[in-house]
Amino acid sequence: MRIVCISDTHGEHRRVTLPPADLLVHAGDVTAHGTRADFLDFLDWFASRPHAHRVFVAGNHDTWLEHDASEAGRLAARAGVHLLNDSGVRIDGLCLWGSPITPRFHDWSFMRDPGEPIERHWRCIPAGTDLLITHGPPHGVLDEVERAGGESEHTGCPSLLRTVQGISPRVHVFGHIHEGFGQARVGDVRCVNVSTMDRYYRIANAPVVFDLEPGGVRPADGAPGLRTATGAGR
Repeated sequence: MRIVCISDTHGEHRRVTLPPADLLVHAGDVTAHGTRADFLDFLDWFASRPHAHRVFVAGNHDTWLEHDASEAGRLAARAGVHLLNDSGVRIDGLCLWGSPITPRFHDWSFMRDPGEPIERHWRCIPAGTDLLITHGPPHGVLDEVERAGGESEHTGCPSLLRTVQGISPRVHVFGHIHEGFGQARVGDVRCVNVSTMDRYYRIANAPVVFDLEPGGVRPADGAPGLRTATGAGR
């Protein structure tokens, strides 16, 4: 199955050029201001993409999706797309699981405190997951942000890292940390930060494309590593 992944479009989704694929994944922050109207605009666009399957999770900017999660889920299902909220779906034999949760930072949406409040979400992730989609990264994995004075800080979730190490999904896709765009490995797990916007909230990074097959993961062009599609936006 060919998969194309984006994240953190913050309402600018119509500026993203998507290559053909079987499955389109959005890893959260689909809206600019978190309103219902913002979400409906995204959903109209997302549901109209030509990809056979479309899956997304919410992010910390997507306020209405947390305040009215049931209605958001109904609207997504009615539009023919999958909104994963600590839930999963099987598509063409692949097991996908998604969660919008990230560690607490100020008063954004879908954020939880360390320990039990956040770990109960990670305990939901089933063994045998092929593609894990979370909004945020594991601790120490493509999660660095620059702080005052030029220092950098790892902002990912330590308990998510332990969960990824224990469950070992084949691919873990996330966003949230715009400057972390790229790929890394955690043991046998291919981790990919697919943030479409850069740290200045500009559409800057092209969609990431890969094939997920029964025998493993390979890039869509056959070269080592995953690849990005040519041209981030239009």
